[in-house]
Amino acid sequence: MNPFPVVFADLRRNRLLALATVALVALALASGIAVISQERALRQGSARAANDFDLLIGAPGSPTQLVLSAVYLQPQAIPLLDGAILAQAANAPGVTFAAPIAFGDRWRGHPIVGVTADFVLRGGTLAVREGRVFQRRGEAVIGASVPLPIGARIGPRHGVRHHDDDGDDDEKPDEAHAATHYTVVGRLPAKQTIWDTAILVPIEDAWAVHGLPDGHGVAAGERIGPPWDAASLPGAPAIVVKPRSVAAAYTLRGAFRTPRSVALFPAEVLNELYTALGNVRDMMSLLAIAAQALVVAAVLMALLVGFLARRRQFAVLRAIGAGRAYVFCAVWAEVALLIGGGALLGLPLGYATASALSAWLQGKTGFAMRASLGVEEFVLVGCLALAGVLFATLPAWQVFRRPIVAGLSSQ
Repeated sequence: MNPFPVVFADLRRNRLLALATVALVALALASGIAVISQERALRQGSARAANDFDLLIGAPGSPTQLVLSAVYLQPQAIPLLDGAILAQAANAPGVTFAAPIAFGDRWRGHPIVGVTADFVLRGGTLAVREGRVFQRRGEAVIGASVPLPIGARIGPRHGVRHHDDDGDDDEKPDEAHAATHYTVVGRLPAKQTIWDTAILVPIEDAWAVHGLPDGHGVAAGERIGPPWDAASLPGAPAIVVKPRSVAAAYTLRGAFRTPRSVALFPAEVLNELYTALGNVRDMMSLLAIAAQALVVAAVLMALLVGFLARRRQFAVLRAIGAGRAYVFCAVWAEVALLIGGGALLGLPLGYATASALSAWLQGKTGFAMRASLGVEEFVLVGCLALAGVLFATLPAWQVFRRPIVAGLSSQ
């Protein structure tokens, strides 16, 4: 005999309990899936954002602060690297380019970063999507997300400022910033990183607006970019080095790990952060699994009470000819369907939650995070579904072993 007509009739009669059971199981599973998927998206997105930074050189201090400032443009108080180190790095063997970067100014929330043309074009591996790269002082290249047309003129503001509803800066610039303007001459292709929101200008302008020498000496005029005059090089927060080979990268890292400078691969710092994130993820995953176990246990207790309350119904089925196995299958199938349905619903719900979290965090971090479903998530769903199939035998066994007379005599 087919037990499913009895199962479906029972689910229709108790649809509110059935829906609540499925929803509880789905929510418990979705929390675990969201944690695992979001952690993976954060890991992949942050690693992708660091792809353009093969080697970083900075002043002795916190490697994490150096990476957060240079790679992710997060405001950090980091010491300036001696300008002589830049001259040394630019002329070191095995270097494709050594580009100093300087930050501190903004325009309507967009960071203005002083760089070199080599860095803008990533040593010739990146093409400007629109316009051209800057060729003289007072010109700027913008990231893909900066809402400015080619030819627009902007004025920098120092530090992080607040803006009025019309987008203008609240605070008036000082004399040096008020006298500085940039003309947008190019736009970069989208990189899906925080640098899409940046405005890139010649580092000589970034130095000059803060009252520093421009690295070229008095007789150099308005020249930009290397070669540098070591005697007039100011300090810089960081230097981005593009090595010619993997061997050169390790050689350069060792050469610039001195009492005056620190050299690192961003991946080194990211691995430490990933380890910390992994520990947090494991802890949250365990909490999510524990929550799922508690939810499943609570659901089973509620269903068991419900089946015991309906023991007269099952006794009548037995009395009109249904065997013990039929009643066992009907109860088992009903519980398995409820828990299995919650598991199947929890998968897309968890993915949707992770996607929403990724979109929110992308606005905070500036780099793209794409939520995805991996083997771990499907294993989590499979384990919950298997647990439901196994646990469904408990209420089914309770109904199976109850005598017909005891069930008919119950009220």
